[in-house]
Amino acid sequence: MNRTDKRSYLSQLFREAYEHLSHREIEEAKRKFDRIMELSKDEFPDIYFEACFMVGEIFFEENNYKGCVKCALRAIKNAPTNELYEVGISRLKDIIYVLNQQGSLNLLGEDMDTTLALLEDDEELYAFAKALVELARGNVDSAEEWNSRIKTKSLRDILERLTESS
Repeated sequence: MNRTDKRSYLSQLFREAYEHLSHREIEEAKRKFDRIMELSKDEFPDIYFEACFMVGEIFFEENNYKGCVKCALRAIKNAPTNELYEVGISRLKDIIYVLNQQGSLNLLGEDMDTTLALLEDDEELYAFAKALVELARGNVDSAEEWNSRIKTKSLRDILERLTESS
């Protein structure tokens, strides 16, 4: 399949996934978005980025907050441009703040090994995720130590704001 045909096919899959969402056929929508992610990761990183966030939104609606954060971090890690990287961080910030307001942030303190493993080759996102896990566990000093390794201001700001509210 050539690039144009593949992009067209991915667009069709997106339409189908949204249709399934509108009919509350959540599992089928997730399958479509997973397929989009599989087909787009290397060749169409912008499409991959959006599919990751769509799966994350579904997870959020299902109260699978760890899955939601994992999808957001995966999207950010693979963002094809600095602009999308920052958009991803902004979207992640919104997710984390909602979790914090709901009192659900502590759920990110357990069973995050697969998420951390996904980020091992990205020092900054790994440090961010480790700091987030430490904050979720109530280990503010450890979180601040991890936060000191982060260069991106918008990532540091998320953690600092969470630290202030704990």
